[in-house]
Amino acid sequence: MPTLEERIQQFENMAAADPENDMAHFSLGNAYLQAGRPAEAAASLEKCIAINPEMSKAYQLAGDAMIQAGWSDKAVETLNTGYEVAASKGDQMPRNAIGELLESIGRQPPKLSSEVEEAARKLEESGAFVCKRTGRPGTQLPDPPFRGPVGQWIYENISSETWNDWIGQGTKVINELRLDFSREEDQDTYDQHMHEFLGIDEALLEELRSASARQ
Repeated sequence: MPTLEERIQQFENMAAADPENDMAHFSLGNAYLQAGRPAEAAASLEKCIAINPEMSKAYQLAGDAMIQAGWSDKAVETLNTGYEVAASKGDQMPRNAIGELLESIGRQPPKLSSEVEEAARKLEESGAFVCKRTGRPGTQLPDPPFRGPVGQWIYENISSETWNDWIGQGTKVINELRLDFSREEDQDTYDQHMHEFLGIDEALLEELRSASARQ
């Protein structure tokens, strides 16, 4: 398994090779945050948001990074916007997390405008499948992409469009890192990049594994 610093280097290379790849900037920002480099994390996540302003999770992590960097005023602005984006998409997990971050610095989540509430209502009534990774309506996969709790979560939360994006990104990971799937450690590396790309963090991964064990 690559170390955190090795993953950062990999994501830096991906972001540099494809500057318009929102997922590369997101993964890089997330890795910087894990490494205790909040200023760099905030910068990468802001790039992600500029490319894809509908990615609720990016606002959450960007706000967290800004708070850790001591930029509370900037964090409030980012988190307020992210709260409205998450609410309009019905993306409850980032919305709740953003609310908690605002409260941690003595602020309350913003009152939602009638336009945001109406957008959320229409989206819910439409029955559209909304990708939890991008916040965009899309097409649900016909089946889980593989067996197990992670495959089931992907089926329930990730659009086929985002999954196809990962297939393309995953090919780059395989080629750049020269992965050989006959080696277990290389398969683990590939899975780790997939989790980063799809927004499956360690807490969610543990939750999925625990739920599967109880069944």
